[in-house]
Amino acid sequence: MRDSVNHPAHYTSHPSGVECIQITEHMNFCIGNAMKYLWRAGLKGNAVEDLEKARWYVDREIRRLRFAGKKQGR
Repeated sequence: MRDSVNHPAHYTSHPSGVECIQITEHMNFCIGNAMKYLWRAGLKGNAVEDLEKARWYVDREIRRLRFAGKKQGR
């Protein structure tokens, strides 16, 4: 039986058998979300859109780190 709440098909379809959350729960929010979009790119539809979303989160994390560096005088 398919469990569309806890284990939707696009969460469990990676060839490794690993669910993305098992990896991303060890990352900060932006990096974890970027990884999620990369991991499942194209599984729900438009792969290019998923990759653009991943890039958006990576860019946001870069801005956060740059800002944190400026606050610390780096």
